[in-house]
Amino acid sequence: MAKAAKTAIKTKDQKAAAEAKNWSKVIKTVRSPKTGAYTFKEAIVHKDKIKEYLAS
Repeated sequence: MAKAAKTAIKTKDQKAAAEAKNWSKVIKTVRSPKTGAYTFKEAIVHKDKIKEYLAS
C-alpha cells in the first residue's frame, strides 16, 4: 500500500512532493497543572521551526 501512495505522489506533482518533505508532524507532551496528567499535542510544523515549537 505504501508503494502505491509513494508512486502516486511522484507522478502527480514533483514540486508539491518536494515541498511536503519540509514539514514534520511533532508530538509534544504537556502536563496538566490541574491534575498532573500528561496530554499530547500534535502539530504539523515546518522543519525550520521545530525547535521553536518545542520550546514554547
